[in-house]
Amino acid sequence: MMSLLLMMMFMIPLSFLKKSFWLNQLMYFMMTFFFLLKMSYNYMFLSVYNFWGWDLLSYMMILLSIWICSLMILASYKLEKTNFFSNLFLLVMLFLLMSLYLAFSSMNLFVFYLFFEMSLIPTLILIMGWGYQPERIQAGVYLLFYTLFASLPMMISVFWIYSKFMSLDFYFLSVDIPSILLYMCVNMVFLIKMPMFFFHLWLPKAHVEAPVSGSMILAGIMLKLGGYGMLRMMKLFSSVGLSINYFFISISIVGGVFVSLICLRQMDIKALIAYSSVAHMGLVLSGILTFSYWGFSGSLVMMIAHGLCSSGLFCLANISYERLNSRSLMLNKGLMNLLPSMSLWWFLLSSSNMAAPPSLNLLGEIMLINSLVSWSSWTMSGLIFVSFFSAAYSLYLFSYTQHGKFYSGMYCFSLGSLREFLLLFLHWFPLNILIMKSELFCLFI
Repeated sequence: MMSLLLMMMFMIPLSFLKKSFWLNQLMYFMMTFFFLLKMSYNYMFLSVYNFWGWDLLSYMMILLSIWICSLMILASYKLEKTNFFSNLFLLVMLFLLMSLYLAFSSMNLFVFYLFFEMSLIPTLILIMGWGYQPERIQAGVYLLFYTLFASLPMMISVFWIYSKFMSLDFYFLSVDIPSILLYMCVNMVFLIKMPMFFFHLWLPKAHVEAPVSGSMILAGIMLKLGGYGMLRMMKLFSSVGLSINYFFISISIVGGVFVSLICLRQMDIKALIAYSSVAHMGLVLSGILTFSYWGFSGSLVMMIAHGLCSSGLFCLANISYERLNSRSLMLNKGLMNLLPSMSLWWFLLSSSNMAAPPSLNLLGEIMLINSLVSWSSWTMSGLIFVSFFSAAYSLYLFSYTQHGKFYSGMYCFSLGSLREFLLLFLHWFPLNILIMKSELFCLFI
């Protein structure tokens, strides 16, 4: 546990070295390798140190965090090339990874809450410091105030839980609290972070204004903090959940259909991918709220699959943006004529986004559909449309960008670089190879 934290702390001086961009990149990959060596199939907390440790759920989330952060550096080479505060960027990245690592490793509710909120600050700096347009300040304010809106009720709830049970360790929080008010105060912050439909308006704004690294961390990890928190806290609200969860599941599924329709009329590539995240995380939320084994396991699978797939799509959007200086679908047309080798990656990641085999998205959707249909057969009426429109907007994204007459304006005709192909491969390969070890995801309860 502490070995990796110490490694991150000793990497802080490395961020200030000149021409150390790729050395930092190497260190992140080495950290991923060291963390893989600590793998265990046990579903109890391991590597326990004071109130730090991880079970399989924490382990998967930490592994995803380190992997996405290493790919964020690989995607942000333009900062190093233009020398646009690249050392400061590496430092912010390191603090972001440390806060995520400590949030996912925490076995104590208050410590989890502390680092959960702390991870917001480096993300905000990423968006406001390296975003594309002046509107990034408005996007940062949206992100900050949406998250802080539910932060105070959560903190007061944590104090109340401590006064009631005299412990905040997850291991001892297994009693039932029959309070709807506490249920809302604790879970509202997670619903905003996921985000649930009605609380999702900050997400497209933040994604569109964020740099590629900001979009990757938002889609890959930040949305998963909400799901992780709900998986940890739901055992406290089993009786309340059974009475009011149908309300949130209904909103999530109907909202998923509406958001999918919004995707079909988007002209901004990043906005389309951001809205698709809301639809996918709505399914994850519904799966968690069914209180079933299928739902909990399926939500873990879907969170990992969505983290890799959505992050890869944002990388592709950025590759087009760097060449065309526009994210508009009106201008990003006929790219198959100009960059045919990149069209393969558009196809592979778009097909994964629509849950085509053998991607992990398919396994996640099957498990979540199972859990929801067994919870109530009425959910099938919404799931039909969510699944269909998921395929529809993924095909729309692929066909609109790759086919048709290409825009006759300025275009950089350079082929994709090796760095870009490696970046996309490292998103797609784990996404499609992890299905070979799918029994692993059913062990964490």
